Amino acid sequence: MKIVVAGKGKVGSTLCRQLTTDGHDVTLIDTDANVLSAGVDRYDVMTVEGNCATKRALELANVYQQDLLIATTGDDVVNMLSCLTAHKLNPRIHTIARIRDPEYLDQTYLMQEDFGLSMTINPEKQAADEIADLVFYPGFLKRETLAKSRAQIVELLVDKDSPLRNVTLSALPGRVRCRVLVCTVVRNGRAEAPGGNFMLKEGDRIFVTAPTDVLPTLLKNLGITTRKVRRVMIAGGDRIGFYLAKQLLANNIAVCLIDNDENRCHELATLLPEADIICGDASNRELLNEERIKDTDTLVSLTGMDELNMVISMYGSAGGVPQVITKLSREENSRLLYNLPIGSIICPRRLSSDTIVTYIRAMQNQQGAALSMHTIADGQATIMEFAVNESTRHLGVPLKDLHLKKNILIVAITRAGVTTIPNGSTTFDKGDDMVIVTGDDVIVRNINDIFD
Repeated sequence: MKIVVAGKGKVGSTLCRQLTTDGHDVTLIDTDANVLSAGVDRYDVMTVEGNCATKRALELANVYQQDLLIATTGDDVVNMLSCLTAHKLNPRIHTIARIRDPEYLDQTYLMQEDFGLSMTINPEKQAADEIADLVFYPGFLKRETLAKSRAQIVELLVDKDSPLRNVTLSALPGRVRCRVLVCTVVRNGRAEAPGGNFMLKEGDRIFVTAPTDVLPTLLKNLGITTRKVRRVMIAGGDRIGFYLAKQLLANNIAVCLIDNDENRCHELATLLPEADIICGDASNRELLNEERIKDTDTLVSLTGMDELNMVISMYGSAGGVPQVITKLSREENSRLLYNLPIGSIICPRRLSSDTIVTYIRAMQNQQGAALSMHTIADGQATIMEFAVNESTRHLGVPLKDLHLKKNILIVAITRAGVTTIPNGSTTFDKGDDMVIVTGDDVIVRNINDIFD
């Protein structure tokens, strides 16, 4: 496909890497010549210097022949105007705009057709939703909902006290006493697709697939105490902090939000009258102690600096905060930090990139395309969900008789509303939903791409 990425910010950079890896023809538009030069050096892209909202820049990017425009600049208005102009020049083009300002969200939904918008993304809102999901369901480092909420892939840490330490996967069912599947293990920063003889070690991060109704049993049998979160401390009052605090307050969870910008604190106090808004440095230990960090159920570090977020989270972990969540803007950092006590890691740009790539793959293959896609294991593995249809190969064939491509695993099948963890005798048929996990070296655009 021919794709224009307008604005090489954090989301744009991630998209350029993903889209060129998938073999798309990418044209990058930006006003900064240095940014364009860096894009050429790192990725196989064409470049256009200019304002992506102007007819001139879009024509230089050959908008008439493009299939998709993704506007990810830091200005919502420029993104909307870019999509509108592109659609007027090429009515068949698909457009995706990043819209971050809450005030614009409602009207973009109302005027989506007028603006020529195929989809809007909001990285901050997506990140807040992801964090809220972890807060509402404590006990996991990460949690992805699949199969219309009937299945989950959750991330757990094997620590020194875990009953999973030194247990082989073949012995796992007897230990957890429920039907689950370990689909990926991250050890020393590297993701592996484990077999039955794989032994779990202290420090491993494991990704477990299970039907949603099995998760409480899994937690109970692992000795992980579930608790109701009553108080959350948020370090950083940006848009993610605002969206998150709003959700938590709506669910009767007390919020203490700390930010060092006095004007922003006044604004937040007006927008969130039920929250405790503290103006100060969230990395100051005395301030954190004064604000009762030890009485906090969850600490969320959302400042604009990855390094500061890590320091705050490590202090919270050392102080015994039961749940710690850390935002990292640079995803490459997460692979280096697997052994640091910073809890769950959230990367907003990766969430948005996954959403966009899912849309693109659906454009390529209207039949058999992925219904959803999520990146796990620090970007080294991908969860994809497909609907099985009449054109799917090997209908009714037991899984043990199939030849799948290397580093592909079928982890869940939903039939008539019931999700099961498959075994060798399981089959799939038209109307089923199938969840797979792939390594980062495998490109799967269509359900039939999983077969060797």
